[in-house]
Amino acid sequence: MKGVIVAAGYGSRFLPLTKTLPKELLPLYDKTLLDMILDEFEEAGIRDIIIITSRRKKVLEDYLDREIELETVFTREKKTKHLDAIKPRDVNITFIRQQEMKGTGHALLLLKPWIKDEPFVVAYPDDIVLHTPGLSSQLLTMYAKHPSNYLVVREEHENISRYGVVAGKLEGETVSVSRIVEKPAPQDAPSNWVSIGRYLFEPELLSLLEEGWRHHTTGEFYHIDAINTLASRGKMRALPMQGMMLDTGEPESYLYSLLLYCQHHPKASQVVKRFFEKDYQKEI
Repeated sequence: MKGVIVAAGYGSRFLPLTKTLPKELLPLYDKTLLDMILDEFEEAGIRDIIIITSRRKKVLEDYLDREIELETVFTREKKTKHLDAIKPRDVNITFIRQQEMKGTGHALLLLKPWIKDEPFVVAYPDDIVLHTPGLSSQLLTMYAKHPSNYLVVREEHENISRYGVVAGKLEGETVSVSRIVEKPAPQDAPSNWVSIGRYLFEPELLSLLEEGWRHHTTGEFYHIDAINTLASRGKMRALPMQGMMLDTGEPESYLYSLLLYCQHHPKASQVVKRFFEKDYQKEI
């Protein structure tokens, strides 16, 4: 099974930083958002990984490439800790460039030559979930029990109009999805289940995207219509996530997620604790 990371977007909410630094390389203390997704894939046993990028994201390729010069220096100086930090991952990574920003549906269509007759996991680095096993492992476990297309959902009670909201019926461990309603008014939301950036799709999705693209005329092309078609055929389920959600899609939510991550990190939590125990504001 292949894992797909969608990383072609502008990151416009983080400008001017993202003019040169891809948002996927923003840190959560000691790891980048990209590393968090790669760790999740590796834990799930996914070793063939496709990263959809754009011309502004070449630094992602450099980041994951082998750094011979540093390896030579650190080996000579016997800095094993530094060597471990830059050790290349034991995975196969393919980069696909989305030449024009035409939406996530268009980005996923680029997978067509690479995805044959096997399901694939799609991850958006905006959404990080802390849990063992990780989200991808949770999806693969559920797929082994009940093969289908899956999206991951969580409960939302405050800002439901910001999300895609799932209409469906809870059946055992998963929700049978009848449709997704994009950013409804609170009074029109069919449930409190909102979709987050993790999916498991069968290849049929790509065929539906291909058909939709042929009839698409203007604007960005998204995958929501293809998902709703699968749902209408009884081929879409939702898996309630297990874990702690970190939303890094906006500067404020990123800051909150950074603090939350640090609170649960063995080393960083001590720094956070000391900060709040002392009145640093008087020293500034």
